Amino acid sequence: MNPFIRHRLIDNNAALVQLLGLCPLLAVSNSVVNALGLGLATIFTLTLTNALVSIIRPLTRKEIRISLFVLIIAGVVSALEMVMNAYWHELYLALGIFIPLIVTNCIIMARAESFASKQSLPKAIADGFLTGVGFAMVLVVIGAIREIIGKGTVLDQTDLLFGAWGAALQWRILPDYQGFLIAILPPGAFFVLAILVAIRNKLEHKKRQKTHESS
Repeated sequence: MNPFIRHRLIDNNAALVQLLGLCPLLAVSNSVVNALGLGLATIFTLTLTNALVSIIRPLTRKEIRISLFVLIIAGVVSALEMVMNAYWHELYLALGIFIPLIVTNCIIMARAESFASKQSLPKAIADGFLTGVGFAMVLVVIGAIREIIGKGTVLDQTDLLFGAWGAALQWRILPDYQGFLIAILPPGAFFVLAILVAIRNKLEHKKRQKTHESS
């Protein structure tokens, strides 16, 4: 895998390694649809914000750059919120306050400040997109685990994201399953995230051990 891609998706994943954006990660990941919806919104915001920051970087004075970045992020999120309200209204209602709260997601500000403000437009777009994909991947995995354990389903209420035809994607894995409530409550998000972080750290530790032994 290309090191640039691997660094953003795996080695320095915003959710599992940097542990940024935990508020929406934990609050919205109670189902695959909610997680995917917020993940796509974050990808869009990161990509467009990085692009705009890179474009205006020659004109940006150092003293006002943070305020300007916040203004750009707020503008992008406001536009995204209106589009979601118009075309995905039910999903917009399900995600609630966590759509406008994308403005405060530290992942977006971090990439704008540390990378996009110093790099060319193509690199800034690639960084924003891949960082968003890495975050969305973790969101969807947590959402899938919590939904399966909590309700015994996968892609429940897919019609909120894909319309009427999305109902055919809904899959009940355990027909007679009564559910495990704690999995879809906030404590379940902490448990699942902790397990994923532990698994990732264990794999990285084994990888470093093999590298050390081979050298």
